[in-house]
Amino acid sequence: MGTILTNAPAEPVGTVAYATADGLLGSVWLLVAIPLVSAVVLLLLGRRADRWGHWLGVAAIGAAFVLGLTYFLQLRGLENKSVELSLWDFITVGDLRVDFGLLFDPLAAVFVLLITGVGFLIHLYAVEYMSHDAGRRRFFAYFNLFVAAMLLLVLGNNYVMLYFGWEGVGLASYLLISFWYERPSAATAGKKAFLMNRVGDAGLAIGIFIMFATLGTTQYDEVFNGVGSLTATTVLVLGLLLLLGATGKSGQFPLQAWLPDAMEGPTPVSALIHAATMVTAGVYLIARSNPIFSANSTLQLVVVSVGALTLLIGCVIGAAKDDIKRVLAWSTVSQIGYMFLGVGLGGGAYALAIIHLLAHGFFKANMFLGAGSVMHGMKDQVDIRRFGGLSKNMKITWLTFAAGWLAIIGIPPLSGYFSKEPIIASAFEREGWTAWLFGGAALLGAGLTAFYMTRLFVLTFHGPKRWTEDIEHPHESPKLMTIPLILLAIGSVVAGGLMAWNDGVASWLTPVLGEEPGGEAHGVLSHTVITILSILITILGAGLAWFLFRNGTATAPQPAGVLVTAARKNLYTDAFNEAVFEKPGIFLTRALVYLDNRGVDGLVNGLAAGIGGCSGRLRRLQTGFVRSYATSILTGALLVLAAFLAVEAGWLT
Repeated sequence: MGTILTNAPAEPVGTVAYATADGLLGSVWLLVAIPLVSAVVLLLLGRRADRWGHWLGVAAIGAAFVLGLTYFLQLRGLENKSVELSLWDFITVGDLRVDFGLLFDPLAAVFVLLITGVGFLIHLYAVEYMSHDAGRRRFFAYFNLFVAAMLLLVLGNNYVMLYFGWEGVGLASYLLISFWYERPSAATAGKKAFLMNRVGDAGLAIGIFIMFATLGTTQYDEVFNGVGSLTATTVLVLGLLLLLGATGKSGQFPLQAWLPDAMEGPTPVSALIHAATMVTAGVYLIARSNPIFSANSTLQLVVVSVGALTLLIGCVIGAAKDDIKRVLAWSTVSQIGYMFLGVGLGGGAYALAIIHLLAHGFFKANMFLGAGSVMHGMKDQVDIRRFGGLSKNMKITWLTFAAGWLAIIGIPPLSGYFSKEPIIASAFEREGWTAWLFGGAALLGAGLTAFYMTRLFVLTFHGPKRWTEDIEHPHESPKLMTIPLILLAIGSVVAGGLMAWNDGVASWLTPVLGEEPGGEAHGVLSHTVITILSILITILGAGLAWFLFRNGTATAPQPAGVLVTAARKNLYTDAFNEAVFEKPGIFLTRALVYLDNRGVDGLVNGLAAGIGGCSGRLRRLQTGFVRSYATSILTGALLVLAAFLAVEAGWLT
């Protein structure tokens, strides 16, 4: 199917020089092909696959995971830990040569395992969750398409291949978010996600154009090797355009508004988007492009600022939401903010961001599927003010959700502690006042995360029952839903520690991302002090939430202060977008329609009306009577004769 190429070890981080190789890794293309073929089969067969199509979708992702794990183990045995598979020439126009090729290296490998591993559990869960939906076969087709596009995104060996998968992910997310398109809210949410992502995608596309215009290539190795020849301004502009694309896919400021609305899709969609696929794409893009971002300190400062601001926005808004899925959605916005903070810090923090991304994949998928289990037992209700006391009725869901809750707030020794706390420490390693600014923001975010996630956990599973009258006996979910929850809960508990143990993941990623993170912070605060502060702030936030909400809360919105009111309205970000972009766009559209109707069409229609009017009046002369025509001819002849006589007589000289 192509030629496999491996990199030589002497090249600097971020660059790749290739040589021919053989082996099992020559079939890496199957990772993309298997779920893609499954999606095509399910769509083409239509209703004939309704009875078994969902199992084909599950099997496709399971097979991809097994292959991904096999390739990962094979890659570990290679000295240089990087192979490229060149399949065919994708674009050949003038000086532009784009290869349809795949790159399987340490960074791509960990993403493949996350996408297929967590994705398989979500697919398995969805078999039961979607069992009563008439469109289950179509749902799994879109699900497989989503995974295939994300795998192409992380496996592409150049920015055009990445963009190909990038747009595939955007298409699949639109299809899945608006899966229940008969609901106006779902259709609107799908369009909102699609359009807001197009803004970011435009930035990424322009960035790719700039790469070709300045470097003559879009291949990763050639672009990274050529970064040193670019001016600081070019690197800054290129990086900002890539960042714009990343903020769109990962739901970061200022393009975060679509992500919470994506909850209108089925719960497994929310889990897949927020844990294993779409929102991780922006972090992957920046991590993959680390030679570009590391080449400009101003660019890194912008990325760090976006991450710090977004993580606080997500925390504040999440604390004011009552929809269980929207609280989790805003927590995703916040946690991705931590990842952006990490990749913006550069150096060893690149690996820390990826570790947090992997750990987040477990506990966020766990909690989203747990939310779906709660909804399953509560007749699809989502208002946490109407829950309470479910720990006794849904013990498995309660225990697994508790594992995710403790992991995300960073209680040691669960995953979140090992993945998030090092990012906070790295933020305090910056020079000057920015260490206090960004480190303080990360610490504050940890406290707020503990507060609003504990609020969610307590109101859902503890305190008095606040169920509506139609809820009599909430029940635990079937095994096909609880087994994935148990496995993800185990990952939520141990994954972070395993990845941090002996700097295993950090050292694995070193060939792609550079230096490993240091063991001791050398910033304004020591690592020990930061750890103590982080734990204390987390306990304080969780304890405050438990104290305030242990007995439940009002089941109707209560008057609140300025901050809470603003948080309930998403800090007026939607209102800002409407005022600055939507309403001026509507006004411009209406003005152009008026100009088109009264101007362009008015001119054409007016000319047509004038000609028609004249024709109508001239038509009246056509009476159809011979005597009238004879009289007209005689009159004309007399006039011509009179004119000749006048000229002869000299009257007209």
